[in-house]
Amino acid sequence: MSRQDFFRKELVTELRRVEAMMRKEENIEKKIYYFSAAYGITNRTLRYAFTDDYLMADFVLNTCYTGLMDRFKRIRSGDSTVPLEARHFEKIQEGMRLLADAFDEGTSILKPLEVILTATFATSGPGNYLREKGDLQI
Repeated sequence: MSRQDFFRKELVTELRRVEAMMRKEENIEKKIYYFSAAYGITNRTLRYAFTDDYLMADFVLNTCYTGLMDRFKRIRSGDSTVPLEARHFEKIQEGMRLLADAFDEGTSILKPLEVILTATFATSGPGNYLREKGDLQI
C-alpha cells in the first residue's frame, strides 16, 4: 500500500466515524464537537500526503466549524434570531457521508463540500434570511 493510499484510507475511516458519531448524538454542542474532528483529520492528512482536495476539504470543514461555533455561542448568549436546527445537522452529516464516499472512490469532492457549506451557511444571518425568503434550500 502506498503512502497516499494509507492516508486516504485513514481519512475515509475517520470521516465515516465522525458522521456516525454526529448522527448518534442529540446534543448540538456535542455534534459540533464531533464535527471538529473532520477538519482535524483533513489537516493531518494534508500534512502527510498533500493534495488540492485535502486542502479544499480542510478549508471548507474548518470554516464551517467556525461558523457553527459562532452561531452556537450567539444562541448561548441569548441571540435566538437564527436557530440551529436538526435539519442543518442532517445535511451536514449527509455531506460528511458523501465526502467520505468521494475520497474513497476517487471522485469529485465538490458536491459533498457544497452540501456541508450550504447547510452551515443557512445557520448564518444572511443564509437564514435567504432560507426564510425561499432562495436557499437545505
